[in-house]
Order: sequence, then C-alpha cells, then structure tokens
Amino acid sequence: MSPDTKRPLTLRDVSEASGVSEMTVSRVLRNRGDVSDATRTRVLAAAKELGYVPNKIAGALASNRVNLVAVIIPSLSNMVFPEVMTGINQILEDTELQPVVGVTDYLPEKEEKVLYEMLSWRPSGVIIAGLEHTEAARSMLNAAGIPVVEIMDTDGKPVDANVGISHRRAGREMAQAILKAGYQHIGFLGTKMPLDHRARKRFEGFTETLAKNGIEIEDRAFYSGGSALAKGREMTREMLERSPELDFLYYSNDMIGAGGLLYLLEQGIDIPGQIGLAGFNGVELLQGLPRQLATMDACRIEIGRKAAEIIAAKLENPDTDMETRITLAPTISYGDTLKRR
Repeated sequence: MSPDTKRPLTLRDVSEASGVSEMTVSRVLRNRGDVSDATRTRVLAAAKELGYVPNKIAGALASNRVNLVAVIIPSLSNMVFPEVMTGINQILEDTELQPVVGVTDYLPEKEEKVLYEMLSWRPSGVIIAGLEHTEAARSMLNAAGIPVVEIMDTDGKPVDANVGISHRRAGREMAQAILKAGYQHIGFLGTKMPLDHRARKRFEGFTETLAKNGIEIEDRAFYSGGSALAKGREMTREMLERSPELDFLYYSNDMIGAGGLLYLLEQGIDIPGQIGLAGFNGVELLQGLPRQLATMDACRIEIGRKAAEIIAAKLENPDTDMETRITLAPTISYGDTLKRR
C-alpha cells in the first residue's frame, strides 16, 4: 500500500501480509478460538509491522468513525498542557468534534499503548505531543487514515501535520539574551533529558550558542518527579553551594525557576545584579510572584488552536488547501530577573 494512502487498514490487509484467512486474523486479534502459537505470532507481527489497530466499533456506525479527537499529551500536572487543551477546545466547541485526552507520562511505551487504545475507537483525528515516537506508534499514525497533528515541537520530521515552536531556536535566543546582558558563569537546572525531548532540544540550542561564544555550562542539575517548586528551591541551593561563582541560572521550565527565585529572595541575593534567572513557558500563574521571572512564551494556546483548526478543516474537506506545517515564534519576557543591555 502506498505510504500516501489514507484509508484505514482492514483485516484483509493483515490477512494478506500474514498469509492466513481473515477469520483466523480476527480470532488472533480478539484472542478467541484455537490458533497455533506460530500462527498467532505471525499475525501479531504482521499487524504490528503494518500499524494495524482493531476496529472496536466496526459495523456500529455507517461512517466507521466517531466524532472524537484523540489528544495525547505527556502530563496533566505540567501546567503547559491545560493551556494547549484550552486552545483545542476553543476551536472544537463550534464543531461536532469532542477531544478525548490520553496521558503518557513522557514514556514512549505508554504513548504507544494509549495511542493503540484510542485508535481502536476510530477517532476522527489525532493531536499528539512531540515528534519522537516508537516505530510501532509511527506505523499506527501513518496507517490511521485520519488527520494527525503533532504539536509543541517543529525540530524534526512529522508524520503528517505539525504545529509548534523550534525549541533549539528558543534555547539559542535565550542564550544570546543572557550573553548580551553580560553574564558568563552559567548553570543549568532541568528535567531528565531522555524523557523530555523538547527540554533537551532547548538545552542543545542553548549550549551550542554559548560554545560559539567561548562559554560552557559550569554546573548542571536534573530532576524527575515531585513538586517542581520544591525541586527548584532544592536544586538552586545545592548548585550554589557547589558553584558559588555562578552569575546566571537557566531553568528548563518556569516552575522550577520560580522555586529558585523564591529561595534566592529568601537569601537576600541581589537579582538580577548578583545572579540572573530565566525559565521557559511563560506560565501565567507565576505573575503573582514578588519578582517576575524572565521566561519565554511557548505559544501554547495558539498551538492548540492551530492544531484543532487543521483537524476540523481536513475533516470537512480532505483536499482543503491550508498550511499544515506551522512554526510559531516565541518571544522573551525579561521580567525582573534578566538584565537588559
């Protein structure tokens, strides 16, 4: 089948690929009937290679799909994604489509499982965070026969449509602003990179720009799980005990940055004179802090809106002529923690 073909796969496709009857394929996929282990293994391997997902509503609806949009995100506790959902809802509320959310906890194997379950209900479209997926997940997305929009990140090759920002560019621009302000002794505090590809890309862009200017990260710390505010306080204290010469701390997100800011204010440290700080995401909740943390808006609501617009437009007219690879441009907010020069 052509990689450009958008029709959903059927039992016949799996039957032809595995060399057994459609009835046998059905038995294997429904775990019913007496089928040899060798045949079962062959059918499951063929289904996985094709990216085939069983249709749980086959025969129930004439259209063979439901008015649901699968929205697959890494976290509900991360304040970034509720704003993305707000943007999605703003568009879909004027349609018959309804978003249904699945959470992956940044785990590729869990994303694969959530995607499998959601596609088995034949949604009308998929909005999924990130560009990095397992081979099986990419096969399922390619074979789904519905609009797919990968969001949040544009540093990579999407399956279909794509809306987000360049995180490498975001890291580069923040590094340039920090260097322009005269800071030279820089520490980095962030999430575990293997689990957060977007934070990793910002870090790569950030360090590449520093290196071009003859500066290296002098200390770094990473965390996973727990309260981000508490972790930010803890990591900031430990880092400055190790590296008291640091004059700037760059955090991978605003929440741990806010924890660091509160700790430094308690210590009576001059911000941004003695130490400058910056985070990422532009979280509105943190505008109530005693000082405004320097940050960068990640265009979250707009990402959600654009992704939902693509889904709705493609469903209304599959041949519609519209932009489906959208890179938004975040801007730096200097706040009270990054000197301007």
